[in-house]
Amino acid sequence: MRRTLVVPDALLLGTLLAGLLLLSGCEGDYRPRAVGPIGEITVVMDSSHWTGPSGEALRANVTPWVETLPVSERSFQLRHLELTDERTYERVQDLKNVIIAAPLSDSTNETSFLRRRLSDEAEQAILDGQTAVVPKPNLWRRSQRIYYVAAASPDALAETFRSQGTQIRDTFTEATLQRMDRNMYEDDRRSALEDTLMQRHGFAVNMQSDFQIAVDTTTGSEGFVWLRRLLAQTRREFFVYYVEDVSPDQITPEWIYNTRDSLTRRHLRGNVRGFAKIDYRRPLKTEQRSFLDRYAYDSRGLWYMVAPLGGGNELRPVGGGGPFVNYTFYDQATDRVYMLDGSIFAPDNDKIDLLRQMEVMARTFRTAEGSRSPDASPTAAK
Repeated sequence: MRRTLVVPDALLLGTLLAGLLLLSGCEGDYRPRAVGPIGEITVVMDSSHWTGPSGEALRANVTPWVETLPVSERSFQLRHLELTDERTYERVQDLKNVIIAAPLSDSTNETSFLRRRLSDEAEQAILDGQTAVVPKPNLWRRSQRIYYVAAASPDALAETFRSQGTQIRDTFTEATLQRMDRNMYEDDRRSALEDTLMQRHGFAVNMQSDFQIAVDTTTGSEGFVWLRRLLAQTRREFFVYYVEDVSPDQITPEWIYNTRDSLTRRHLRGNVRGFAKIDYRRPLKTEQRSFLDRYAYDSRGLWYMVAPLGGGNELRPVGGGGPFVNYTFYDQATDRVYMLDGSIFAPDNDKIDLLRQMEVMARTFRTAEGSRSPDASPTAAK
């Protein structure tokens, strides 16, 4: 069985790394932040491997297609470079997300780069069958995620991406959400509206300055708040629903879907007597996961506008739709079930980064009884 070697920093050599492993997100780190598109990963790999099994395994496992969008998009866009000259190396040092990968059996520039950064012991361990997946956060700049990936042979490198690709992707995703949090809220907050939500409902989420409260209602043991951001080309909708008379055992994917459809039918209405509804004709995915230290369901799919056909129960599409992300969980401190739901309408835009904005907004959720503050977002990628 092949093992993956996470190489400790003590085995990494060269003055290149001196002083660059410290101050991750700290005030004393005055280096510039990394640059480049927020949803892009640069892969530094010899072209023979990029077009072969190693590149295929990377694309399939680090940046798979996201099917719960109107048109499938990769979880990250990919950019391929080779270390052909010093200028390319300098460009790589500036970028946000980078993977430098090579088999040690090669004589490529990428292999030489990795060999120079491994101790003799680490190199021998890799040649003996282990693989190295080395995370190097903030290596050359702040807010940067770098991975060194080394294996003995091309086949071993491909297998490394098959076995470790999901974890690598999760790291890039977390770093991306942290960067987006900073960009969205560092200088752009509606603190007064957040305070209003906390006083009225006992919860709040961070809101950018152009968000408005469209619906704010309570009925018995339930509450519902609908937040909207309407721009010329895009629309973002975010709602928070809570109920106090539901046992956590009742939360299932079916309960989530039925509750969401009931809420959007009542509140998220359009023209021509239309309302938003989950599009069950398209991929719909629900997973159990940890969310803000709570056990939660993470649901993703598509919504579309429908209206009754004639006087019966049949529904017909009336135009408009897009993706949504939904987090549903029981909050022990308040004894409530919460549903946080973000959706977008952006017909002429790629959707994945806009949907990530809704994920970032959901991650700012906090309650009066809870310990999370509006500034409790992780800071490692700042």
